[in-house]
Amino acid sequence: MITRTSPRPLASLHSLASTAQHLACVAAAAALVATVPGVAAAAPTADAARVTAITERQVLGDGDGWGSADGGTTGGSAASSEHVYDVSTRSELLAALDSAGDEPTIVRVHGNIPMNADEDGAPITCEELAAGTGFDLDAYLEAYDPETWGTDREPEGAQEDSRRAAAAKQSALIAVPVPSNTTIIGATGGAGFTGASLSVKGVDNVILRNLEFADTYDCFPSWDPTDGADGNWNSEYDSVRIVDGSTNIWVDHNAFTDEPMTDDQLPSYFGRIYQRHDGALDLTNGSDLVTVSWNTFRDHDKLTLVGSTDSPDRGDPGRLRATFHHNLYEGVGQRAPRVRFGQVDVYNNHYAISEDQTVGYGYSLGVGYDSHLWVEANSFTTGGAAEPGDLISVLKGTEIATHGNLVDRREVDLREAYNAQAPEDSQLAEDTSWEPALRACVDEVTRVDAAVQSWSGPRFGPVRGRIGADCRS
Repeated sequence: MITRTSPRPLASLHSLASTAQHLACVAAAAALVATVPGVAAAAPTADAARVTAITERQVLGDGDGWGSADGGTTGGSAASSEHVYDVSTRSELLAALDSAGDEPTIVRVHGNIPMNADEDGAPITCEELAAGTGFDLDAYLEAYDPETWGTDREPEGAQEDSRRAAAAKQSALIAVPVPSNTTIIGATGGAGFTGASLSVKGVDNVILRNLEFADTYDCFPSWDPTDGADGNWNSEYDSVRIVDGSTNIWVDHNAFTDEPMTDDQLPSYFGRIYQRHDGALDLTNGSDLVTVSWNTFRDHDKLTLVGSTDSPDRGDPGRLRATFHHNLYEGVGQRAPRVRFGQVDVYNNHYAISEDQTVGYGYSLGVGYDSHLWVEANSFTTGGAAEPGDLISVLKGTEIATHGNLVDRREVDLREAYNAQAPEDSQLAEDTSWEPALRACVDEVTRVDAAVQSWSGPRFGPVRGRIGADCRS
């Protein structure tokens, strides 16, 4: 049963503890700045201690990234009391989103909602989903073993048909269509979804905040022997997919992870990992005007795709404008983000790379076909796992703008570092075709690590306010 209640702000239940935590974060930020050689730590001001809280009727601020353009992003902020819902199960979530249509709607999520579950919330296993479809993994592996099937054609026949039928059953469970003019917000600690794929498809004006997205997995990955030199297992389902011309989307203060089933725990077949994860947050097919701010992304390989193909027939040219700021990328393999076509502003993010992360490190910034990436005042901590020239990968792109970024506390021109070790035919030119204007605040790069570590991800007490031009005073 869906519970309708009068809208109320989300507030901390432990205000004293939250205040103490905030003051500790301010002190930590100052301490970290003081450790950077040659940089003096700014003393916290009275204004720096001012805090706000995440509330369900907040809208994206003026000038806060591409999502603030063309009328801005307000989500369900204008919802009437009849269109404010509290949900704690899959069935309640779907009913709430279906009930309001495109009317302004607020959905408050309580606790973790498993999406591979029945109407009563009881888990449904992959084996149970396969029942009645004829799909059997052992039979599938036998049918399409490259030793007998070959490597020059994609699977077809009875077992592939059965796999598709089983996959359709899972899709009906976990794919959640999000309507226009909607805010979905976590109301309590740990609020969010396990195994969900939120589909922001062909809609406008959506806000997703304060949610935990865990282990969006495909029970039935497909084998493609023609994918790459050795073939690959490919999965469906992004935790959040923004697709088919959706506009004015704000994704803020969420957490994305593959936990509890990270890639290092997955088996391998045909010499390739049996990959059950796709993207965490993808933006494709002519979608536009998106701000992604203050999120944490952990333990995921192919993270964020902006533009799904080099072909212009998906409506991408002139669109795919997105801003990524103050996000934490920790233990991520690649695509943070990978861009085609769009004008994408990437600033004030912190990238933490390590030798022992659950997925192998490939690159952070993907320069794809006709892409226009502006990369400024980000901080990279490599842990010895990557050189500055490894942070960029050229994927048919030709230019990029990089300004004032830190690598292991030293300022590095990322484009020059890439060009220094790249062959002549892959050199990147300086992108002078545009310059970001929609920035509500830009932190000094020496403050980025502390700010992002302290304030990104879901918050249920005070959160960092944007009080001045430098986000601080």
